[in-house]
Amino acid sequence: MIAPPAVYLDGVARFARQGIAVAAQNSSAEATGAFTGEIAPAMLAELGVHWVILGHSERRHIFGESNELIGRKTKLALAAGVRVIACVGEKLEEREAGRTMDVIVEQLQAFAANTSDWAQVVVAYEPVWAIGTGRTATPEQAQEVHLAIRQWLAANVSPAVADSTRIIYGGTTRSTTSLPALSLMMAASNDWGLFVYG
Repeated sequence: MIAPPAVYLDGVARFARQGIAVAAQNSSAEATGAFTGEIAPAMLAELGVHWVILGHSERRHIFGESNELIGRKTKLALAAGVRVIACVGEKLEEREAGRTMDVIVEQLQAFAANTSDWAQVVVAYEPVWAIGTGRTATPEQAQEVHLAIRQWLAANVSPAVADSTRIIYGGTTRSTTSLPALSLMMAASNDWGLFVYG
């Protein structure tokens, strides 16, 4: 899967090789109306873009998107037939305060409240402190949160959803150290996939 900037979505969607999915980096919470610069999920579907990244840390912390807004975006995207990469993750001060799962549960609740078919959703754990900071999550840290997410899904959605939902890791990696170790750890737990930045 590749997620180019919006201005390149059409070209990438038309020329991507078979087997390579294309995702948008964001979509609107509004289906229609005068919302200058917004891209409705139905527009993405018309382009052949069948995935969208929602709840990314930059959208949350730079653009101020709330869990409620991200939930609305999720509901609209799924209704338009666009699958969702649901991003969750904590800031460094939240991790150091022992609040990692408190933060992630609040984020998951917004996705869960707006999702009826979890087969259309992939959860991406992206610790904010491991994006562009030079710090990386260890495989053990990533796996610990993946397990906690799966346990939350089992208790709050259903055991079947917990078993079948793909949970991937998103963040900066160092190719010579973290990336191979994370890949092996994810494969061992059936959590195939990395959501990697540089």
